[in-house]
Amino acid sequence: MRNYPSTLLLPLAALSLASCGNQKKEETRQPNIIFMMTDDHTTQAMSCYGGNLIQTPNMDRIANEGIRFDNCYAVNALSGPSRACILTGKFSHENGFTDNASTFNGDQQTFPKLLQQAGYQTAMIGKWHLISEPQGFDHWSILSGQHEQGDYYDPDFWEDGKHIVEKGYATDIITDKAIKFLEGRDKNKPFCMMYHQKAPHRNWMPAPRYLGIFNNTTFPEPANLFDDYEGRGRASREQDMSIEHTLTNDWDLKLLTREEMLKDTTNRLYSVYKRMPPEVQDKWDSVYAQRIAEYRKGDLKGKALISWKYQQYMRDYLATTLAVDENIGRLMNYLEKIGELDNTIIVYTSDQGFFLGE
Repeated sequence: MRNYPSTLLLPLAALSLASCGNQKKEETRQPNIIFMMTDDHTTQAMSCYGGNLIQTPNMDRIANEGIRFDNCYAVNALSGPSRACILTGKFSHENGFTDNASTFNGDQQTFPKLLQQAGYQTAMIGKWHLISEPQGFDHWSILSGQHEQGDYYDPDFWEDGKHIVEKGYATDIITDKAIKFLEGRDKNKPFCMMYHQKAPHRNWMPAPRYLGIFNNTTFPEPANLFDDYEGRGRASREQDMSIEHTLTNDWDLKLLTREEMLKDTTNRLYSVYKRMPPEVQDKWDSVYAQRIAEYRKGDLKGKALISWKYQQYMRDYLATTLAVDENIGRLMNYLEKIGELDNTIIVYTSDQGFFLGE
């Protein structure tokens, strides 16, 4: 399901000049920088790229008021390695972080360190996934659960050297932390904040307010949903990214009732389900009951089963993405409120692109 060549980058570069008086020489303000990154987000799930699956008005605003990159490629289309490339400006074989089992050497040069030396106040908030303590940041708060993949509900954070658990939904919490940093920052310094969301990474768990929002929506199938890779090389035939074979009934499709999870509390889905407060568990149970009933009564096979799995995948993936766009808007509205939006360079990107059934 990972789309290796189609990472996206949407910068908004709006610099303003502050006047020092009618007759005084204009003084150039150093621009602030916010680097927004999501995980496994594809252009098809952005309306600014012509996608009609969902509407993303806040991402669209960045694209419309800035520059939309139509031909941008991930140097290494894996989560951690992609992040290491961005931090260092070096290929993976040079920065040493070649796969998600690596450990990032934070002693090497990174752009936050250079900005820090140039007088910027720096922060890293959200998904880090480099398996080492962040360096070059005045403040950092990174997701620590699931080997730094993070949890959607009541996530664990490693914050300035301390482990804490936050109550709520990860996409909202990361934005709360970003705004808190901006509120408490040194107003005499420009800032650079890396604002990294876990969403919409597998296993695609929507915010409580979006649970079931697409339950009755049928999404158009891609033309090659049933491609059998006949005549292709080994890489295509042996890939582990298919709707048919890769999506698991429990972790990905969420086809377990509460009672079934309680009978096997070692199940991975239960490990994240139990993080939800009781009222969210109740809503989750209600929303996914329809799906579980359809699956168990349908006796689906072959292409019909692939089509059904595709719809469930899309419903969860796109519902998870909605909170990302909503929180981008919340952060931009805060910048506007404090008068810093027009003096802030905003970059929106994903660590790599993704497939939606192609």
